[in-house]
Amino acid sequence: MAMTDPLGDMLTRIRNGQQAKKDSVLSPASKLRANVLEVLQREGYIRGYSEDSSGKHPALRIELKYFEGEPAIKHVARVSKPGRRVYSASRELPTVRNGLGITIVSTPRGVLSDNEARSQNVGGEVLAEVF
Repeated sequence: MAMTDPLGDMLTRIRNGQQAKKDSVLSPASKLRANVLEVLQREGYIRGYSEDSSGKHPALRIELKYFEGEPAIKHVARVSKPGRRVYSASRELPTVRNGLGITIVSTPRGVLSDNEARSQNVGGEVLAEVF
């Protein structure tokens, strides 16, 4: 059966892996997922990610990050879903926890955090919120 929300699946794997105190998790590879992971790495929510082609299909190995035994990601949620897409202009991008978290936005200039999108004055589809 086909997966209807691949990005939501990856975010759930990260959430479940951190609850289970895993060092890393595997997720099927795609360009969108890699771009979202790049934003999470830039913002310091994960240690890193790498391409893992040892199996039948290419996968992404996501190295989770902890601070004093607690997960670096307290909350991760999908905003724009397949059944309800959410778009926002650069001036109307939501702030998460008064600026303590980030919103991941898919823009014409690539996948960016909300601060990067505001500074480049571009809006787009609000993919997820993380804090």
